[in-house]
Amino acid sequence: MGFTSCHWTTITHTLSRGRCRIERRRTRVTAPGNVGQMVGDEWMLRLTGLTKQYGPVTALDDLTLTLPRGLVGLVGANGAGKTTMFRLLLGLSQPTLGSIEVCGIDVSADPIAVRSRLGYMPEHECLPLDQTAADVVATFGELSGLPARAARQRASDILDLVGLDEARFRPIGGFSTGMRQRTKLAQAIVGDPQLVLLDEPTAGLDPLGRDEMLALVARLGSFGISVIMATHLLDDVQQVCEHVVMIDAGRLVVSGATESLLERTGRVTIDVGPNGDAIVSALVAAGMTAVVVDGLVEVTVDGDAQLDVVRDLVADLGLPLYRLTSRLTSLDEVFLRRAAEVS
Repeated sequence: MGFTSCHWTTITHTLSRGRCRIERRRTRVTAPGNVGQMVGDEWMLRLTGLTKQYGPVTALDDLTLTLPRGLVGLVGANGAGKTTMFRLLLGLSQPTLGSIEVCGIDVSADPIAVRSRLGYMPEHECLPLDQTAADVVATFGELSGLPARAARQRASDILDLVGLDEARFRPIGGFSTGMRQRTKLAQAIVGDPQLVLLDEPTAGLDPLGRDEMLALVARLGSFGISVIMATHLLDDVQQVCEHVVMIDAGRLVVSGATESLLERTGRVTIDVGPNGDAIVSALVAAGMTAVVVDGLVEVTVDGDAQLDVVRDLVADLGLPLYRLTSRLTSLDEVFLRRAAEVS
């Protein structure tokens, strides 16, 4: 879980008008091995020919990929192999074939060193219901190597960060689903990991709780913590992740930067206020396809020349132009198309 002899972090909370500011200061001491080189690498995870079989069932099928540091979404339907991959990364299961490197360390060669750099938030219920959040998170802090007093202070800081400051001394059995998810996130980061594995962090949450959890995930990146978030909800990934890995039936569908996967569709949306019908008529007269949808005008364009036509017609009609945006594909569309290509 997190603190090592070569990686120490101080987190300071400054409370001002109900807001929490976090300052993260890193100091390093010389340690044997390739720690200095590891920290400078741009990648955090490398899989080479990774295969995992359970009898006749192949859970992961020859995965080869390199993931950068930052916020990564691991996307796939239930049963696609996401949890199996996490078990392999944690050294809780051994691959049938292939290798895994986490932060420059081979998992098979030194699983303990890998775990010292990882935090893990499981999907299933795992918290002792008769214990308080403060006790649970402090215990995980001690397991990561912190002295008891420091672990309790660290737990208080982390629970404040995830929004459980006032509830930290209450038994977890009385927590809502959202509060339990936040407690699981807190125990995953209390040891100051370099990489956090989040397994379905928004499972069972209402829309508000989901948005709040995703905001916490996004904040981890600002603290220098890399994240792999396993989920079947592509909207969650599109909202917070910088890189996406899609798997289907244990096989790699696609891996790439989120922005690069969101291709242009050839449609633009324009907002001219209540004047949508006027611009639609002008666009249709110019030989283009345009319709009003929920008060906005959607136009099919073919290249920059037709974008210029849209702009010029708005100007000729003297209409206000509040917005003009290109519509991008969603990750759902990307997944369905690429999965069909792979199969």
